[in-house]
Amino acid sequence: MYFTDRGIEELEKRRGEEEVTFEWLAEQLRIFVDLNPDFEVPVERLATWLARLDDEDDEAGEDDE
Repeated sequence: MYFTDRGIEELEKRRGEEEVTFEWLAEQLRIFVDLNPDFEVPVERLATWLARLDDEDDEAGEDDE
């Protein structure tokens, strides 16, 4: 188990029954980055990955950078 899995498990346990929109999630990510600018790149990568999950033209795990 990765260390980050603990946070994911806590999120699932505390809020797993809730439904949210991607608009809400995007706003929370913006707030998080504003408060924690050192995490701008990982959050951007996560957001891009989520946005492209169903994009058949992109190879899994491939970066455009």
